[in-house]
Amino acid sequence: MSKSRLFVFQAVNLVVGILLCFSIQAKDNVISVAASPSLPSLEQPAGKVILTVDGLITQTNYNDQAHLDLAMIQALTHLSINTSTVVTDGIKRFDGVLVRDLFESLGISDQAQYIEATALNDYLVEIPLADFYENEVLLATHMDGVQLKPTDKGPLWIVYPRDRHRKLQDIRYDYRWVWQLKHLHIR
Repeated sequence: MSKSRLFVFQAVNLVVGILLCFSIQAKDNVISVAASPSLPSLEQPAGKVILTVDGLITQTNYNDQAHLDLAMIQALTHLSINTSTVVTDGIKRFDGVLVRDLFESLGISDQAQYIEATALNDYLVEIPLADFYENEVLLATHMDGVQLKPTDKGPLWIVYPRDRHRKLQDIRYDYRWVWQLKHLHIR
């Protein structure tokens, strides 16, 4: 996706999100909470590094990598998604940031097409970059108001809004829900 198209896409999403915020809240599917739209600058993390991103990015803070702590991730615009999962009971509320917002804050390259997501247990899955721009895929930090911990799928969990789009209920997408996320390689 070209940078100009991506900018227009993000601008339209922002305007639509602002205009529809109250109706979306009424549906209780997605709730937007204002915050900074991007990382102010990629400084060194003050806390424990919970996510490393590398590959086709321009914003780095350690060699060719971006090391991020929870505060750096939470500096991005927050979003809440209520959805079911195949590994939890009932509908859960997930709070976090859009993965695409994280990518944009790190200066993702126009050549990027895939993401390799790796969990703490070294589970690795390849995810098409298009997933993050076609859907509101969340980098969740909280579930039902409780911060995710490694003992309960945390500290980060890639969450798809599976109840909003029937196609996201396909098993192919279930494999892309990486919990205990530790690393993203953009290629």
